[in-house]
Amino acid sequence: DGALALGATHWQSLWRVVLPAAKSGIVASIVLGMGRAVGETMAVIMVVGNSLQLPSSPLEAATTLTSNIGLEMAYASGAHRQALFATGIVLFAFIMLLNLVASAFRRRTIRA
Repeated sequence: DGALALGATHWQSLWRVVLPAAKSGIVASIVLGMGRAVGETMAVIMVVGNSLQLPSSPLEAATTLTSNIGLEMAYASGAHRQALFATGIVLFAFIMLLNLVASAFRRRTIRA
């Protein structure tokens, strides 16, 4: 309202006042959504189709790392089980990296 009272248009107030103030919340919601999407298992198994072949288009059936762990852990043994645990470590590292990037972005926006 202050920007509008000073003569700014609605678009100017949106781009120069509202969005910069909401940027940290928008980034936090994107990071949380990405973390949730990476960790999702059962819904992805049902929606994506769970095909073990490499898809040639985004519309073909595929599989994810979490669905791979969820479906195969029950009967895995030996090297197969170790590979599934390694997959879990890769997922953990990816989520940690995502959180570190979000923290760095948050620190940068707080200073600015």
